Amino acid sequence: MRRRMNHLRSLSSALEKIATGRLALLSTILFFVFLVFVLPAQADATAAAAGAAETPDTAFFYTAEELYRIAEALGDAGRSHYIRSRFTFDVVWPLVYLIFLVTTIGWLTQRGFDASSPWRLLNLPPLAGALFDFLENSATSLAMARYPATTPVVAELAGLFTALKWTFVFASFAALIVALVAVGVRRFASQRRQ
Repeated sequence: MRRRMNHLRSLSSALEKIATGRLALLSTILFFVFLVFVLPAQADATAAAAGAAETPDTAFFYTAEELYRIAEALGDAGRSHYIRSRFTFDVVWPLVYLIFLVTTIGWLTQRGFDASSPWRLLNLPPLAGALFDFLENSATSLAMARYPATTPVVAELAGLFTALKWTFVFASFAALIVALVAVGVRRFASQRRQ
């Protein structure tokens, strides 16, 4: 257990080294550019290709049967678009939010917590979120590509990967809020002491 904790601390510390104010600012700008311009355009393209059909990555969890139902509803064109977008847009988007979260949380925790604080590990959940996002994309794309044939195990794991992705993404944004509050509290306490 101690060895694992030391590995986590080392990883967190390495990520903090790249968490400069400049990179945090640039990644924040890029994140919001994606939110305002790129995500809506991608949603429109998906809606045009898939019609009214839902996609699995917007749900919190789904079963293999629900994934196959979505694949059926998407149709050939919708499935092709879905697969193509998982290996174009959905490779870039997780990297954008990963860099934003890791650098911003890391920059804030360096200012909000002492170097020995376990709270400095708050920059780690985004790594798990992005990892499960990539696993989700791979699993759902394989299931879509093989449809109407079933893809045992992979289709069952896809819903789990999605649930874990959302859990870690939500935890990452919660960590961002905690780090922001910690910086505010530390600054307030510092001003009161002066």
